Amino acid sequence: MPTHADARRGARIPVAVLGATGSVGQRFVQLLEAHPWFRLAEVVASGRSAGRSYGDAADWRLDTLLPASAASLEVKPLGAELESRLVFSGLDSSVAGEAEDDYANRGVVVVSNSRNHRMDVDVPLLIPEINAEHLGAIDRQRKRRGSNGYIVTNPNCSTIGLAMAIAPIERRFGIDQLHVTTMQAISGAGYAGVSSYAILDNVIPFIGGGEEEKIETEPRKILGRWESERFIDAPFRISAQVNRVPTIDGHLMTISLKLRDGGADLDAIRDAIRSFTGEPQRLGLPSAPKQPVHYADEQDRPQPRLDRDREDGMAVTVGRLRPCPLLDIRMVALVHNTIRGAAGAALLNAELLEARGML
Repeated sequence: MPTHADARRGARIPVAVLGATGSVGQRFVQLLEAHPWFRLAEVVASGRSAGRSYGDAADWRLDTLLPASAASLEVKPLGAELESRLVFSGLDSSVAGEAEDDYANRGVVVVSNSRNHRMDVDVPLLIPEINAEHLGAIDRQRKRRGSNGYIVTNPNCSTIGLAMAIAPIERRFGIDQLHVTTMQAISGAGYAGVSSYAILDNVIPFIGGGEEEKIETEPRKILGRWESERFIDAPFRISAQVNRVPTIDGHLMTISLKLRDGGADLDAIRDAIRSFTGEPQRLGLPSAPKQPVHYADEQDRPQPRLDRDREDGMAVTVGRLRPCPLLDIRMVALVHNTIRGAAGAALLNAELLEARGML
């Protein structure tokens, strides 16, 4: 298998995408087309797609042309033996848990967007700018599996935006409690997830699959720490409410925070947001935004249509920072849910693994 040094010289590492015909799988295919380190070598999907060319099996819905190199690949069935030792999983949660375990137990590195293993006791829930040290859990996971394979997950699409928005504040000032209300784009439900008749002229104040619970628990693991044999959650509390709104891409959220020691120096908080950086920026990873969290000074920003594509969709935008009459501060945050909130996040996770010699 090509190494990191080989990838730097142009011999790209072959990878597979599980769930390649779905909405997240298609985004993986799109982002891998010109990736400098990874090359899409195999696509895997359900039995009804297996044996067909990817071009015939994928109902391509993205705003770029289906890459010709991907279109010609034959779709393999889930569970098939793969040549790739790195796979990206965009599988539906109904099948992801068992399938990802199976591949990891066979010695494959699985970088997953699915929810099934996010809260496992030895699986990193990774945002490289925040908790790269959580990769220490992989040694324990490999021992448990008796294999060189392992699983690394990225968080829920809203959780990523929330965690990146609050990480600079938690790191510098500490957070005691937090309330967040999300306005989530329809692409988060997949192409057939919400009918046009249901969402047009409407807001739906419910998203299934334990969405609120994920937002209330995942940031605490992410902003916590790995302590030799276990994760220690961050101590703050979260209350979340979620809504599906008629935007295509970009999850917007309003956030109110109570700081651990009280008080709110807004200029210092803005400085913490603007200066926030992490391992991807230090290492110069290919998918890393130069500035992971942007602060928008305009009173009416961020907005999904205007701000979701900052830094190719890999940056989170924060704005409207102001005092809160009930807690300490309030603000608005935006994340591109299918790029930084899904496939792009997993790609960045894999780049960190490769840069650290863990593939």
